[in-house]
Amino acid sequence: MPSYSHESLLELFRARSRAATEVLRLLNVPIPEYDQVHTGAAQLSELTPAEYRADLVLFLEQGSRYVLGIIVEVQLGRDEDKTYAWPAYIANLRSRHRCPVCLLVVTTEDSVAHWAGRTIELGPGSHCMPWVVGPSNTPTVTEPQQAQNNVELAVLSAIVHMPIRILSWRHALSQ
Repeated sequence: MPSYSHESLLELFRARSRAATEVLRLLNVPIPEYDQVHTGAAQLSELTPAEYRADLVLFLEQGSRYVLGIIVEVQLGRDEDKTYAWPAYIANLRSRHRCPVCLLVVTTEDSVAHWAGRTIELGPGSHCMPWVVGPSNTPTVTEPQQAQNNVELAVLSAIVHMPIRILSWRHALSQ
């Protein structure tokens, strides 16, 4: 059962799916030209015994064609099974929709971000590289105008930086 934190982070991207492209741009991911973003089916399994279900799937469209599929995965802890599932998500979505696909992992912990950002070796000369956003590469939004201009980024910033602030406050209060 997904946690409240898990679902809250996903809701940021469900509520305003262009937020995913903005986060990818923060990570210096080249984004193709597109007209709109829409949510796709997160069910990624094929007619095989294994079921693959991403947290969220978004598509960038230009005209009537998809120019990029974005799989958004919220990862609040390490899960070694994901290093096997994520490449399958990408391959299945790419095959189904005949477009490039990337994986965006959103986390609230730097240690999880570091783990999730590792290259996943698929075999000789083949690998998968997730794009990861977490505390160390999420800007801290402190200006009201900046928060008003991009509410989703402000909420993401508050969520990923909140544990750090709470620890800082606890440390300051204990002295």
